[in-house]
Amino acid sequence: MSENKKIEFSIEALATAKKIMARYPEGKQKSALIPILHLAQTEFNGWLSAEVMDYVASLLSIKPIEVYEVVTFYSMFNSKPVGKCLIEVCQTSSCWLRGSDEIVAHIKNKLNINVGETSADGMFTLKTVECLGSCGTAPMLQCGADFHENLTVEKVDELLEKLRNKNERSSYLKSMITDR
Repeated sequence: MSENKKIEFSIEALATAKKIMARYPEGKQKSALIPILHLAQTEFNGWLSAEVMDYVASLLSIKPIEVYEVVTFYSMFNSKPVGKCLIEVCQTSSCWLRGSDEIVAHIKNKLNINVGETSADGMFTLKTVECLGSCGTAPMLQCGADFHENLTVEKVDELLEKLRNKNERSSYLKSMITDR
């Protein structure tokens, strides 16, 4: 982030953050950390810089290390820039047995990137993750809040084309933050 630009949520995101924090009793604001991190990741281009993590810590009145621990533990959070579409391919037993390695190899070839890299156009980042909880419909991948199951090379090609044409940042936010 730019040294001159102060990190802060937009008015809308701050209102959403306050609604989320209000769900928890006084003194238990740390309970809002994961949904607030999803909100921050969406607000700040799909990733969480140290400055953004510090901002979240200050918002929740917790220590920055408490935020860093969560961000570095969960694969759903990104601590470095990612493409507009973060493609997370499950590589656990069921998906591996049903061809996730072939799906990853196809995506790498199609986008000319390796796992952990972003395509030259900034559109796609490829990541492998542990179980996404869809073993009966393996192999599968997740892009934002959307699961794509029973994958084939043809289904992956259709998905990549659809995402490219949509040309917007994928996000968990749509399903994570609702009026509850």
